[in-house]
Amino acid sequence: MNRQQAIALCIAAANLALALAFPPYDFISLAQGSVPTFGGFHFYGSAPANALLNRNFLTLEGIVVLINAGIAWLLLRDGVTCAGRRISRGQRGVLWLMAFNLVLILLFPPFENYYAVTKAALPSFDGFYFLFDDNAQRQIVATLLYIEVALVLINGGLLWLLFADRRGTGLSAEEKRALAESLRAQQRKKAG
Repeated sequence: MNRQQAIALCIAAANLALALAFPPYDFISLAQGSVPTFGGFHFYGSAPANALLNRNFLTLEGIVVLINAGIAWLLLRDGVTCAGRRISRGQRGVLWLMAFNLVLILLFPPFENYYAVTKAALPSFDGFYFLFDDNAQRQIVATLLYIEVALVLINGGLLWLLFADRRGTGLSAEEKRALAESLRAQQRKKAG
């Protein structure tokens, strides 16, 4: 681990500590039929009355922080990767784009108006709103937020594979033949 990776891990740990110190809460109002609406972030243990911890959003915050820490770890590597190849320029771009998208998804989560909240399997959707705006009349749609994060990760993984460096590992044709022959000999030895 190099110095930059250590700094990235310290920043990730600080982000996790901050997310756990100020978790998201939903406010449950009796005037709104006990439907939880987004109540904002409060210091752990000092949430207002009728507040309920929004575990789904807190879980997603932790997942995004850990994924971005992994992305930073890969971006800040010096030398070659585990497979003996360098991260290509396209792969670095994909990692930056994934990290930016994941942060953007958490800053503008999908909301639904509390009037539309039902017990249906699929929630309604009102729009994407800035997380730190006045969202007292809205509820975060955790199902859509999980889908968004999953799609960003799937698309990022596919783009990562697409932009992989396809050049050989630097072995000559003769070295590759010798390596293949030694592998075949080992397999014959195990089988026989």
